[in-house]
Amino acid sequence: MESCSTGVNCMLAVFLVLHLGLTSSMAQQIEQQIGIAGQEVTLPCTGIPSDSSLSPHTVVTWMYSDTVIWRMENNNHWRKPGAVSDQFQVTSTNKELKVRNLVLSNAGIYTCKYGSYKARTSLHVFKLTVSLDGHFLQNEVPELTLMHNSPDPKPALSITLFNSNNNVVTPETENKSPQKHILNLKKLEPTDSGTWVCNVHSDSSLINQNISFVMKVLGFQDPAMERKYATADSTVILSWHLNFQKIKWNKGFTGQVNWKQQESAKAHELLDFNVTALGEQHETRKSSHLLFEIPERTPKSTIQVKLPKVHFNHSGQYQCQLAYKGRHVQSNIELVVMKVSANPVGPLSRGVKMTLICEVSGPLPPKAHLRWERVNGTQMDIKNSKQHEVKLEVNISAAGLWSCHLIEDNDRKISLHYHVEEAPVWINYVVTGASIGGSVLVFALLCLCIISGISWQRRRQRAKRMAQARQYLLENKTSG
Repeated sequence: MESCSTGVNCMLAVFLVLHLGLTSSMAQQIEQQIGIAGQEVTLPCTGIPSDSSLSPHTVVTWMYSDTVIWRMENNNHWRKPGAVSDQFQVTSTNKELKVRNLVLSNAGIYTCKYGSYKARTSLHVFKLTVSLDGHFLQNEVPELTLMHNSPDPKPALSITLFNSNNNVVTPETENKSPQKHILNLKKLEPTDSGTWVCNVHSDSSLINQNISFVMKVLGFQDPAMERKYATADSTVILSWHLNFQKIKWNKGFTGQVNWKQQESAKAHELLDFNVTALGEQHETRKSSHLLFEIPERTPKSTIQVKLPKVHFNHSGQYQCQLAYKGRHVQSNIELVVMKVSANPVGPLSRGVKMTLICEVSGPLPPKAHLRWERVNGTQMDIKNSKQHEVKLEVNISAAGLWSCHLIEDNDRKISLHYHVEEAPVWINYVVTGASIGGSVLVFALLCLCIISGISWQRRRQRAKRMAQARQYLLENKTSG
């Protein structure tokens, strides 16, 4: 019986030794936590019993490195005095340490002690900074700065960026140091607006942390350069679609619309506008150089200029410019106007030719050309311009409906028609008669000129003979 008791005591002793060793081993393990600057992180006091199980005389201490920042003894709480201590708060139930509004200097080793037990946590802090506070204009280049602080040794980090469409973005340049990474990206487009993710990874420290950040790119939903074709005397509305409501810009900005007929010409300000932080849009007319209107019913987030009757000299470059904090971005619309005319103007008489002229106001892109053709005509009634030609003439002798097309990449952009009327039959007779009468008249005048010339020549010869006779008589008298 005594032997059995001794055996049981031995087993209990072995169990206690193993338990203490395991507890000691667990106490020496360091748990890792990741925190983001400006946010909050909770550090656990692993293994501590709940308040109801703790003795009133239990002492619980939180330390940062070797400095006590919080202590509980006999149910009395003590916190390190000073402004920094406002960052720290210990929960009453499980004694977790909450660190609020993290900064890089909060990184380090935190220790929770109660009795002989210690729970240690290694805190890594990351700080991601986006240039221009994350508010960009179209075509601007963002710079991301990732800073990292942690207990030594510092881990080697790799960074992967995902844009708002969850596509991997490769930086143009990346400068690395143990605690700082600077990444310069490509020019931004409005479609890049949204929530991006910076993934920080390290195999050595088992770090795999996603840091989200918002990018807002103010700009145009249209192409940076657009070409718009119009026919003379038609109504044209030029529109620029902005994205400030779509991306919830929530900051005021201004803008203006300018027009110049040629690249080297002086620009005329047509209107200016401003958008408030609440998204309210206001336009003001500025110029009287051009007959235009500001439509009363304009779609949301849209700037429009209406030309009620386009003239040939209304062509040129219309530019909408946005301005925010001294930075600018613009979108251009190149207006090209087409007109047609005839020489001579009027009905086409039989046997008479007419010249039709088709002309555009500005240079055409490389794959664009003009074409004249007669509706329901033959292949012989088609004429194409050469590359870069802005004026196309065709000599016609057939009446009917003629069309001039502006074709780009085999796509008809605009067409303008010219109806050539055939002269009435009586006009043809009048023209024929006038032509015959004119010919007879010319012939009669020619005959008259010939007869007059012959008569004049005879009179001259007669006068010459008479003068010779008088000279002869005078010589004979003198000699007699």
